Amino acid sequence: MGGDLTGTAIGLSAITGIPSNIIAPIWGCCILVIINIGDAVKSLEKLLSVCVSVMAIVFVVTMIVVKPDLGAVFSGALPSVPEGSIMTCVSLIGTTVVPYNMFIHATSSRKTWHDPKQLPLARFDTTVSMIIGGLITGSVMITAGTVMRGMEVNSAIDMAVQLEPTLGSFSVPFLAMGLIAAGISSAVITPLGVSYVLAGLFGWEMNKKDKRFFWTNIAVVVAGIIVAATGFNPIWIIMTAQAVNGIFLPIIVFTLVYVTSRSRVMGQYKNNMVQNVLGAAVFLISLVIGINSLTSLF
Repeated sequence: MGGDLTGTAIGLSAITGIPSNIIAPIWGCCILVIINIGDAVKSLEKLLSVCVSVMAIVFVVTMIVVKPDLGAVFSGALPSVPEGSIMTCVSLIGTTVVPYNMFIHATSSRKTWHDPKQLPLARFDTTVSMIIGGLITGSVMITAGTVMRGMEVNSAIDMAVQLEPTLGSFSVPFLAMGLIAAGISSAVITPLGVSYVLAGLFGWEMNKKDKRFFWTNIAVVVAGIIVAATGFNPIWIIMTAQAVNGIFLPIIVFTLVYVTSRSRVMGQYKNNMVQNVLGAAVFLISLVIGINSLTSLF
């Protein structure tokens, strides 16, 4: 939550000039209001979907405009961890495969799909989302690798340099708006993710009418406000948050693979052998990453 609020604050700071550790707590108080107003979250979700879509298009177009070295791009597809960069690698994985997103997706799926006949549509929904997410992540990294190679980055807003070939002088305000949109969407979803997990574990109602669900939302946001107001380097806060995600990822992956491979739980829809082997491979990779992340943190 601290990382989400800090990310938004960096964008707002770039526009207003006010330090991010001052903006972040103020923005955290705004999030407290947003998550407790009727359908505000749904309306915000639609607006942010448009913002993120525009960001995606701009990054993909920029990736084409800067003409990256395709040989270097494909050679970079082979995994490697440069010395001293394990924290960055784990953070990239932690922010792409966010553990609590699995719980949010599970809850959303339960509310959306109601019949086994809808499974093909659910798979299509997930597949398309993953492909689009991968395309966006790839375009951001390839563009940065082409335009920013060797550049020292002191703030997330420094990333605006990679958009200058497409947007010119508008690159900084555009990226600032993108950071704000991404930060808002995460800041709204994060407390709900925690609340959904606890509600599922302890049988709470998954809405604000249940006071335990309500106060969990509040507690997560308040904790994030405290972290974001500390004055620590914003990049450090964000990367540490994502590294922690990387540490918890293998636990979530193991649980998910174990549960979906059991006939007693899944019936005829349990994993087949190939899915279990692939799931086990993902678990082992995430376990190695999680252990390395834990040692790098300390």
